[in-house]
Amino acid sequence: MRVLITGVGGFVGRHLSRLILETMPEAELHGTVLAGIPHSALPAVICHEIELRDERAVHDLIAAVQPQQIYHLAAQASPRRSFAIPWDTLENNIRAQLNLILACLALNIRPRLLVISSAEIYGSVRPEQLPVNEDTPLRPGSPYGVSKIAQDMLGLQYYLSHQMPIIRARPFNHFGPGQSEGFVAPDFAIQIARIEAGQQEPVIRVGNLAAQRDFTDVRDVVRAYYLLMERGIPGEAYNIASGKIYSIQKLLDTLLGFSTRRITVETDPARMLPLDIPIIQGDAARLRETTGWQPQIAFEDSLHDTLDDCRARVVKG
Repeated sequence: MRVLITGVGGFVGRHLSRLILETMPEAELHGTVLAGIPHSALPAVICHEIELRDERAVHDLIAAVQPQQIYHLAAQASPRRSFAIPWDTLENNIRAQLNLILACLALNIRPRLLVISSAEIYGSVRPEQLPVNEDTPLRPGSPYGVSKIAQDMLGLQYYLSHQMPIIRARPFNHFGPGQSEGFVAPDFAIQIARIEAGQQEPVIRVGNLAAQRDFTDVRDVVRAYYLLMERGIPGEAYNIASGKIYSIQKLLDTLLGFSTRRITVETDPARMLPLDIPIIQGDAARLRETTGWQPQIAFEDSLHDTLDDCRARVVKG
């Protein structure tokens, strides 16, 4: 089995590649990384330095690898950053996926392709619409959300028009060890780790703590990706969600409870989003019915592992 993971050196890519190597030791695992950018892909992964927006380069990659499965993870993944670089976000996320699909069509191959959309496509929903299922109307609150709608719909369109075996995953918020700064859990955890190490004054700066999110551990999310690749129905979309909601305040309080220091919390207006969705909760019934997936890692355990990972990063410098 030849498997290709785009963005294999990223946060989710590392966890997914580890799962595949453990579950499918016979697999020939390939991954894409950006040229000249340091990455931490696992040694067993055959890495290809490539710009996925380059149509010719993507064609040559697919021709060389001839993958039977493609997990398309690579993307500009920050809703917050997408407000600063809206066109770069749209171009990067849409063109990379389109190039992969066009290369497969040109080479007349039909690998199973898992497209990673996002719960950000649902945006701000009314309380009576919670928890959202895959038929909930789309109301994106950021350029990132718009880019993910485009990826999602491109997957559906090429399934309908060319019978490409494309499956769409819509993960809700996820975190865990290895996530970079720019996302809420590691942003808080790295500040706590620096405070404990004496590298920062004992003050954490935060944005909106009232927002409520549906959090899942990244290790449970990649297990859902693997199960969807194996059992998902082409053309379908699947929410990946715990079904439980936690406020950002609860997330912060839990992390502070693990700390060895007394820490003050201060609001930072610069950390507020132009549009901050107050609450989002997912219904993953379709995923459960199709694959049998259930989240296994508790919210508190995920946060503890995230903090320990950030502590290790601070020690390394």
